[in-house]
Amino acid sequence: MRRILAILMVIMSTSLILAGCGTKIDAEGDGVFKVGMEAGYAPFNWTQNDDSNGAVKIEGTEEYAAGYDVEVAKKIAEGLGEDLVIVKVEWDGLVPALKSGTIDAIIAGMSPTEKRKESIDFTDNYYMSDLVMVVAKGGEYENATSLADFSGAKVTAQLNTFHYDVIDQIEGVEKQTAMDNFSAIRVALESGVIDAYVTERPEAVSASAANDKFTFVELTDGFETSPDDTAIAVGIRKGNEELIGRINEILGDLPVEEQQSIMDQAILNQPSQN
Repeated sequence: MRRILAILMVIMSTSLILAGCGTKIDAEGDGVFKVGMEAGYAPFNWTQNDDSNGAVKIEGTEEYAAGYDVEVAKKIAEGLGEDLVIVKVEWDGLVPALKSGTIDAIIAGMSPTEKRKESIDFTDNYYMSDLVMVVAKGGEYENATSLADFSGAKVTAQLNTFHYDVIDQIEGVEKQTAMDNFSAIRVALESGVIDAYVTERPEAVSASAANDKFTFVELTDGFETSPDDTAIAVGIRKGNEELIGRINEILGDLPVEEQQSIMDQAILNQPSQN
């Protein structure tokens, strides 16, 4: 009888351990949740030299990542019961890194567009934004109110984003070559190489806060976009429904008011030069 009771206790203990492990979503079995971001798209994500304001060290470097996406990634990792690892990846390399298994998720201010859904899956949204135009303060386009006001303007946006595609909606625009990152775009605007660039409102607030030569205009007659274009969601490898479901549960506990509060704090925390 003692042996039977001992065996039953072992079985019950093992079952509890397995059940506890089952609450973790860890495809690689390594106890970490690897998140890819470019760490150059403030206030969604940026790179800094220390761990201030909740920054997380970037894998393989002495640098740290911070911003709205990092705060969301921390909440998701905690909910999954995994350790967060931030992997710095160029924007154009994020989807390939996800598909190859280098990272477990993309949390990088990425919109769940139909084109992207062909190669990766997405969770529910964790932010909704809108498009604006960043221009030179005191310049020709500072008082623009409609797309028509940018006829003849030299306009660009980041490479491989729908921001670049919508420029075609401006009749008579001088569409410039897309650029890899926002640092290059901001330099182009300040130097007069371009007259404006298309971006999401949080990035525009970030740009104007970081450089007093910039401002942004919110158009009363603006771009036609779909809800997926202006939404922000977590990118996940195709077929990982369990992970998507678990992340959606976590995001369900992040109300819009808290999202905006986190974004407002990220804008305040961003480095002055970004």
